[in-house]
Amino acid sequence: MINGPIPSRGRAALAGAAAGAAAIGVNELLAGLFSGAPSFVAEIGGLVIDLQPPGAKQFVVDLFGTADKAVFSLLIVAVAVIGSAVLGVVARNRFELATVGFIVAGLAAAGVAILLDPLVSPLLALLSAAASVATASLVLRWLLGLAAPSAAPGVAAAEMPDWSRRRFLGTSLGVVAGAAMIGVVGRFLGEPGSGTPAVATPLPKPVSPAPALPTGADLGVSGLSPIVTPNPDFYRIDTSLLTPQLDVASWRLTVAGMVDRPLQFTYDQLLALPLYEQYVTIACVSNEVGGNLVGNARWTGARLRDVLDQAGVQAGASQVVGRAYDGWTCGFPTDWVMTDEREALIVVGMNGETLPPEHGFPARLIVPGLYGYVSATKWLTQIEVTTWDAFDAYWIPLGWAKEGPILTQSRIDLPRPGSTIPAGEATIAGVAWAPDRGVSQVEIQVDGGAWQSAELSTEISNATWVQWRVQASVATGSHQVRVRATDGSGALQEERVTPPPPDGARGYHTITVSAA
Repeated sequence: MINGPIPSRGRAALAGAAAGAAAIGVNELLAGLFSGAPSFVAEIGGLVIDLQPPGAKQFVVDLFGTADKAVFSLLIVAVAVIGSAVLGVVARNRFELATVGFIVAGLAAAGVAILLDPLVSPLLALLSAAASVATASLVLRWLLGLAAPSAAPGVAAAEMPDWSRRRFLGTSLGVVAGAAMIGVVGRFLGEPGSGTPAVATPLPKPVSPAPALPTGADLGVSGLSPIVTPNPDFYRIDTSLLTPQLDVASWRLTVAGMVDRPLQFTYDQLLALPLYEQYVTIACVSNEVGGNLVGNARWTGARLRDVLDQAGVQAGASQVVGRAYDGWTCGFPTDWVMTDEREALIVVGMNGETLPPEHGFPARLIVPGLYGYVSATKWLTQIEVTTWDAFDAYWIPLGWAKEGPILTQSRIDLPRPGSTIPAGEATIAGVAWAPDRGVSQVEIQVDGGAWQSAELSTEISNATWVQWRVQASVATGSHQVRVRATDGSGALQEERVTPPPPDGARGYHTITVSAA
């Protein structure tokens, strides 16, 4: 119990919320300063993501896009602060009980981190929990002392400002602001930049470099998506709230399952394999029609087929499973990669640089023609060969299709939806993709009229997108513009509209613009 006058419930709740915020800030700072110290917000968020119900992923992506991780982290913080506010009210009469509440929360968060994250040090997790609990208890006791009324109930207050109340509010808000500041600093220290990771072994020159971009691969239209997406601009969709920091010295890649010769590679051994380069467009199955969860890059890596041949795939094997460091999995048909028609890579480089941490360093999978949720394992640690029926990867029990070929899609980049353009000749431009079939034609339609063929950029390969543009005549007024693509096999993009679940969005991208 707090000695002296008991603060009001409102002040006690604010004191508890500020104490909880301070504890979170300290934890985030420690996570940023010390490798192996967990961010409890990220660890609990990861647990919630793993327990998500079917449909939750698409709902969150639809609402927040690539900002989903930041919003989700703030939601976890908000829930923790509300819980701390409740403990603040409890502390009015039973301070020791509130302290027990903070201890239980700290130990639970540390337990989640230790059990679920292989990169977390158990000792650092427990020490971080102790520091966070101590911070919460000390700050709560201090603020409750400031929150206590300066006069006994029933005693008339002098006709002057309530300085004790103002001091309490100012101090509490100052604690929250300070907690937010050190929390942001911790996140900044813990998250790598978008540049190349510092590694002792630079990327060797590939034995088969990607050919130079052909003349006309980029149409040079201002505002149009570049034909090669820069690394910092490449979309990121995964289940990790914080970018994993894998130690390249201890990292290993194993090849196991239905193989004659199980293999294991260190990072240097992986780089010593013959490396190949190719441009490949990849897309997220959550991408809505007209969305930006798609990009094209020059990937460098060892051929997956060569590694599987070295291991010796056994008869009857029909699925390749990629496993990330934390157990996340994807799965795709063995036949998809054991063919000359496409080159799946164990990627170590992106656009001529070492693979950035946020895109999977030290290694990831890139499989042309398949959505990322069934193929593009980041932070790869194991390749397992098994049968199609023996295993369902991470997203399959959550309602997504087991097979995930990328659908033919096209997008209007220019003009922007809802914009106003000059009447007369207007440039309408965008991108279209159908890996690994290629794009043979793109057409636009204005106000339900005849379909007009677009000029296409020179195709890099059938695994990449193309740019397109049309000079169309538009009169003054409002106009609806649609686009469709035909893939390299002659199949037209589907017009019927479907949501992304379970196997990708369908429909023609349609925008409305005004001409004046």
